[in-house]
This record gives sequence, C-alpha cells and structure tokens, in this order.
Amino acid sequence: MPQPVSWKRRLKNLLFIDLKTVAGEPSLLAVDPRLQRQWEEKSRYFKNDDELSAAGWYDRRASFFAEFGKIICISVGGLFFDDDDKPHLKIKLISNDDELSILQEFLTIVNRYPPGELTLCAHNGKEFDFPFLCRRLMVNGLPLPPSLQIAGKKPWEIPHRDTMEQWQFGDKRHFVPLDLLAAVLNIPTRPLEWTGDRTSEVYYREHDWARIEQYARDSMVMLVQVYLKMLGAPLVAEEHIVLSD
Repeated sequence: MPQPVSWKRRLKNLLFIDLKTVAGEPSLLAVDPRLQRQWEEKSRYFKNDDELSAAGWYDRRASFFAEFGKIICISVGGLFFDDDDKPHLKIKLISNDDELSILQEFLTIVNRYPPGELTLCAHNGKEFDFPFLCRRLMVNGLPLPPSLQIAGKKPWEIPHRDTMEQWQFGDKRHFVPLDLLAAVLNIPTRPLEWTGDRTSEVYYREHDWARIEQYARDSMVMLVQVYLKMLGAPLVAEEHIVLSD
C-alpha cells in the first residue's frame, strides 16, 4: 500500500484562518467615554510622525487592538485532495455586522474537532489572529474552544502554525506582510487591494461588503499558497478553489 507523501501528513486536521478587523466604532467620539480616555492615553505612545490626534490614531490603528476593535469577517480555509494528490481549497467567509454571530458560527466549525486534534494556521497568527480571537470571544462572553485555550502555555505546547514565524527563522524583529511574502516566493496570486489598516475606512465609509469579502478571499488564498510553498507541496490551481455557503 503506497504511503502518503510527507507534506500531506502535515496538513491533516489543519484549518487556515484569517481575521478582518475594524475599529469598534465609526469614530473616537462614538466610543464609550471610559474606553475613550483609555485610547487617548494609549495613543500618546504611538510614533507620531504625521502629528495625528488621538481621533486620527483611532481611525488608523484601533482595529489592531482587541480592546478597541472588532471582527467583521473570519475566513476559514480547508484543504482536501483528489485521487491524484492535487489539492483543493474550500473557503468559508463568516462575515456580517454582528460580531457575536460571527464568533458563534466560527465556534460551531472548530468545535467539530475533538480536543487536541485541530491545528490552526494564520499569517502572524501567534501575535495577532489567535490572541485577538481569544480576546473577542471573552469580550462577547463566549467560551474558548479547546484549540484556543493557549493562555499560559509554553511556545512548544501550542500546535498552531504561523507563516510569518516560519519565515522569521528565529528573527522575532522581522515583520513581513503576507503580500510581500507571496511576491518574494513568486506565488501567482491576486495582489491584495489594501492593507489591514484601511479595512475600517472601507467598512464604515463605504460599507462595501463585496470588496471586503473579495479582500478576505484573496487573503485566504494567498495564505494557503504561501504555506504550501513553504511546505514543498503543490499549489492549489485556481479552478480548485471554491467558496462554500
């Protein structure tokens, strides 16, 4: 009986995730006064080459902090293979204005896996996606699934994978955007339309869900292809990428 190729074993029970986050409110003036004061204090420590006010920093950076931002989309990607070992990618976009319902739907997906059997993968996931997700679950009063009960664990006890960490090779100071990594690795994917700090603007000013979901889809495809390239596995052909309901 033929043995599975080594890279296939590393893809078992692996889900790719990507968050799209925005500021919690359309502007700093709409923020609860208690949190508003906290943001004004926090923003004093930001590097201020553009001489931005606290309100200006809120528009630009609140989406990066779980205490001041919220999730508007979680992309979930899963791989499966045909008889010729060609990879197929199924993407589910969980997106709407109600963060609580997004998180609840996400939990129904990850809770299908027995404890200890699910591995998540994201770009900069260990410093952004995974902790942001945990914090917003807690803010919304939802239980952490077994796969995200990572507080207090040592790095080697956390099974999740991070494409940026893999690219760092131990150099924790080195940050590389996913779009740049895909370009450097010569992966033929559609370039991302904007960077994460612009998502709030598109969401609040345009409320253009078609653009946001296209951005989420493109980010997920790029993440999966980068991970496969790093693994030495074949990339997913465009015709083998599908969106699920």
